[in-house]
Amino acid sequence: MSQSLDRITAMVLRYTYLLRGSWPRLLELAYWPTMQMIIWGFITQFFMGHSSWVAEAVGVLLAAVLLWDVVFRSQLGVSICFLEEMWSRNLGHLFVSPLRPHELSLSLMIMALIRTLIGVLPAMLLAIPLYHYSIFTLGLPLLAFFVGLMIMGWSLGLIIVGLILRLGLGAESLAWVAIFAFAPISGIYYPIETLPAWLQPIAWATPAAYVFEGMRSVMFDGVFRWDLWFGAMAVNAVYLSFATLSILFAFRAARERGLLLQQGE
Repeated sequence: MSQSLDRITAMVLRYTYLLRGSWPRLLELAYWPTMQMIIWGFITQFFMGHSSWVAEAVGVLLAAVLLWDVVFRSQLGVSICFLEEMWSRNLGHLFVSPLRPHELSLSLMIMALIRTLIGVLPAMLLAIPLYHYSIFTLGLPLLAFFVGLMIMGWSLGLIIVGLILRLGLGAESLAWVAIFAFAPISGIYYPIETLPAWLQPIAWATPAAYVFEGMRSVMFDGVFRWDLWFGAMAVNAVYLSFATLSILFAFRAARERGLLLQQGE
């Protein structure tokens, strides 16, 4: 157990040194969350003068944008850290060591958490002086929403890692585009009931749908709905289980086919 923990710690340190040694990487982490916060903040201010619904829910769009970026940054953090190993053709070197797939996966998840915090915290803090809105007024429910969205991002990231292992670097674009397929059905900016009836069951199969419905419940009604929280975590458990199985299967197939040493398009 201690040796496993040492290996996980070593991998986290490796990714931390890569991140610390490159200011463009650090800048990129905070760039998009901040830009989205600024753009949507001005859109929110515009709608507040033209929409009674938005006027009653000050900050709802800003909160939605900032929380959605938690999913995106979490998924991207897992994928990018793995892709850096692929680009440097380092997978073979890593797995010559006693490192195991689940240890690599845990190190990727920890680094995704670090990268997400670096990315979204500046945007959250900058919203306070610019728009006089603090997402931290959500209180403890904010932590619950953050955890639910992080787990979803981890799961999607691990699934993408498995696909890249199976398909090669030709599938690396999935790291940037896959998450946006969930955006229309996650109820980020509107309730799930807005969707067509046939699409609503599909939406409820995503953890983000429960989280954003829960967010609006806190902001509009001042109530934290435990049923939505447990729903999000139940769906997350399915996602994470599937992600674990998929990445273990992908590593096994990669070993059998020699793909750890021969990764390409």
